[in-house]
Amino acid sequence: MNNIDLSVEIAGVKFKNPVFTASGTSGFGREYLPYYDLSGIGAITTKGLCLKPKEGNKTPRVAETHGGMLNAVGLQNPGIKYFIEHELPHLKKYDVKIIVNIFGETIDEYAEVAGILSGTDIDMLELNISCPNLEPGKGGITFGTDPKMAEEVTKAAKKRAGSKPVAVKLSPNVTDIAEIARAAENGGADAISMINTLIGMKIDIKTRRPVLYKNTGGLSGGAIKPIAVRMIWQVKQAVNLPVIGMGGVRNGGDAVELMLAGASAVAVGTAAFDNPAAAIKVRDGITCYLAENNIKSVRELTGALKIWQ
Repeated sequence: MNNIDLSVEIAGVKFKNPVFTASGTSGFGREYLPYYDLSGIGAITTKGLCLKPKEGNKTPRVAETHGGMLNAVGLQNPGIKYFIEHELPHLKKYDVKIIVNIFGETIDEYAEVAGILSGTDIDMLELNISCPNLEPGKGGITFGTDPKMAEEVTKAAKKRAGSKPVAVKLSPNVTDIAEIARAAENGGADAISMINTLIGMKIDIKTRRPVLYKNTGGLSGGAIKPIAVRMIWQVKQAVNLPVIGMGGVRNGGDAVELMLAGASAVAVGTAAFDNPAAAIKVRDGITCYLAENNIKSVRELTGALKIWQ
């Protein structure tokens, strides 16, 4: 299997393989060091960062559910300056590309964070316009469900990002995700990242209260993979941008599905809570699939879906 080419290129950035971590599930990479070398994956995507430190939502804010989990963490983070001073130097010790997920309460805040990162040694920005766990009007999904807002925030961040490519992370909590993808493309996005979590709810029948303090949360894990596959396929019919696919990727087969639908790379998130080395498992699973099917390059998988006529 040594002659198999796992490398991919997205928006001018070359990755050694198409397996990334999903934002919000791996912190800044330190948590996974006891389980695998970060240099073994294509990219680490940081947890969401904003201008100032943010505490996130009250607990309980994570709950297990059938086929996945619900979370309402609320983008807790130490702020962009702390990341640059304390976490980025540590990440640079590893041979792995760095994608920084950013968000803000206003368009100006998104742009300001993008501007701050434009002068740093990172590889790509991921614009989080799809988090469902912020208060209404406070960013996240507020921008990701309105095409006009999605275009404006993308345009503002792209303008301040300098030479850094910008991937826009889309929400599945919309009627027409292709419409939002086109808005991001019109705003100058270099790539699409999808999908974020779906809004869900779980109730404790003994207490008759929601299991999450915020009542609802984002559903992730294997349960949402069919939705991710369908939406990636739809978006690839609508825009001429590379897609970083995510949503229920637990093994190599799952990753291949997303790539056949149109993804150029995949991100592993919730699976890592069950198996901290899930990203390595996915990478090796892709390699085995390529070997078994006599495919020399992983790039041959992207968009190779055979639609029934």
